[in-house]
Amino acid sequence: MGIISALKCRECNKEYSPRFLYICEDCFGPLDVQYKIDNNITKHTFENRTDLTYWRYFEILPIEDKKNIVSLNGSITPLQKADNLGNRLGGFKNLYIKNDSVNPTFSFKDRPAGVAVSKAKEMNLTAVGCASTGNLASATAAHAAKANLPCYIFAPSDIEDVKIAQALSYGGKFVAVDGTYDDANRIASVIGDSNGYGIVNINMRPYYVEGSKTLAFEVLEQLNWTVPDVLVIPVGSGAMLNAICKGFEEIMNLGLISDISNLRIIAAQPNGCAPIVDAYKNRSNEVIPVEKPDTVAKSLAIGDPGDGLYVLKRLKQFNGIGEKVTDAEIKDAILLLAKSEGIFTEPAGGVAVGVLKKLIEDNKIEKDENVVCYVTGNGLKTTESVIDLLPTPNSVKPDIRLVSAMIH
Repeated sequence: MGIISALKCRECNKEYSPRFLYICEDCFGPLDVQYKIDNNITKHTFENRTDLTYWRYFEILPIEDKKNIVSLNGSITPLQKADNLGNRLGGFKNLYIKNDSVNPTFSFKDRPAGVAVSKAKEMNLTAVGCASTGNLASATAAHAAKANLPCYIFAPSDIEDVKIAQALSYGGKFVAVDGTYDDANRIASVIGDSNGYGIVNINMRPYYVEGSKTLAFEVLEQLNWTVPDVLVIPVGSGAMLNAICKGFEEIMNLGLISDISNLRIIAAQPNGCAPIVDAYKNRSNEVIPVEKPDTVAKSLAIGDPGDGLYVLKRLKQFNGIGEKVTDAEIKDAILLLAKSEGIFTEPAGGVAVGVLKKLIEDNKIEKDENVVCYVTGNGLKTTESVIDLLPTPNSVKPDIRLVSAMIH
């Protein structure tokens, strides 16, 4: 399986042997998983596999023994050529939607949650959990159920009812915190450390984020190992964006692609919670927390993003852009994507599509560029976000003449 060489601090570069550790003991910086490079890996190593889950990339995932993998058997998600949307946006011929709304629990969080719960099983931890804005709650609880591990969910009490119901259905023990995501995150951190539980996005974070980089691996394989020109990525904590960048770097280091210097990264946030984009626009190296996020995109409502500074570094590294959109723009983008490509996304995906639309209108993305827009969650979890924009169905008697008159 994946052969981990070390946990390496992003700040001071100190290395640790792989274990249940998530911050540097010297400078308190975050730790990243490093791998021993297998020079025998080629493109065909992955292409020839019959495993159609993200575990097909196991050599660069942090599980040592295959028997510890906890999988819900979700297939590689579609990279949909979005010709209709491209035409509506002015004639884009190489626009793609990476549609992670069709994962087993209907969001991209199945990737990091699956890796983290697998690692918790490998470490013989007695329970797992997470701090969540909704999607991670469901993904963690579902994988915990498969692993036969207790699961504790800490989330703001105002998240969407559907997401609470989904997590509870998998057997998760839900702690609804009367506060923000950051409040829930703080409580989860203390509970996890004091009890030795694997809180997937906190004390399991070095392993957890590795799941999200498979969003880079799949896109590359689906594009026949051609590096896109532009990636549009919705941003909450920033962990997914940073992991995707790490994924491209690792594939380059394996020699499967030659160059990623022309790749551009777009960080998309909602106007009511955009601390990273605000820092980018202000040319600041300080991400000022948003105390009270106010946005329809609740899955991105993370006021104090853990990877905020690293997103800013990635934007500099990849000639990137940070942009934000209003609630109205998010809702319009949800319906634009649904009506043009048949993909119904939750507001986080609407943020990505809305930012894509805005940057095209501002001539910051060229028509001949190869663009991948990440859609990270399913709209059926958040129908209330667009219900006010939809027509109200009118009932009609079962009379052919009346129905014919109605539809003409």
